[in-house]
Amino acid sequence: MAVKTATRVDPFDSVGSRHEAGVFGMWLLLVTLGVLFVAGILGYLVVRLGQDPLEPFVPEGAPPLPRSLLVSTLMLLASSATMHATVRSVRAGDGRAGGLAGLTLLLGLGFLAVQVWAWAELWRAQLRLADSLYAWTFYVLTGLHAAHVIGGLVPLTLVWRRAAAGRYSPAHPEGVVYCAMYWHFLDAVWLALYATLWAGSLTGQG
Repeated sequence: MAVKTATRVDPFDSVGSRHEAGVFGMWLLLVTLGVLFVAGILGYLVVRLGQDPLEPFVPEGAPPLPRSLLVSTLMLLASSATMHATVRSVRAGDGRAGGLAGLTLLLGLGFLAVQVWAWAELWRAQLRLADSLYAWTFYVLTGLHAAHVIGGLVPLTLVWRRAAAGRYSPAHPEGVVYCAMYWHFLDAVWLALYATLWAGSLTGQG
């Protein structure tokens, strides 16, 4: 039953039910965001498959995908692992959550830094957004993902500060859990995007 206080009515009768509702809300958010990324990938595939088969997807003289993308992928995978370890640390109450969350934050920033390096590398090679579907796919899909990573760094910073201050406990891991769900989602989305870009670059040579 709902709990009424002097200032508000709490619709949840326990901390557990409130946490379950929060997890459900996060899933709704992630599904909504997932539709956005799926739409982007499907839009690329529709245009790609409708392209003249005699016309190469990767224009002649265009640079290949930067090898630094592999580095950024490994960094994001590592950050997902440290985020998972942060959740486990909070639930175990072992006091390592602050350091692990800080490491996750650094890896996330490193991922963005390497992505910027990759964009700059292609830009210096004269690959412009309007040049081809190859260029559009790279800049738009990776830029869309990077924007969501930047958005995720805000709550991640809050989680790091609160974890370092010992404000989470096995009974109250909510903020860490929600942040971890979002971060793992970004990891999965990036793997799908990277696979799409990589496959397109391999099959689109003239």
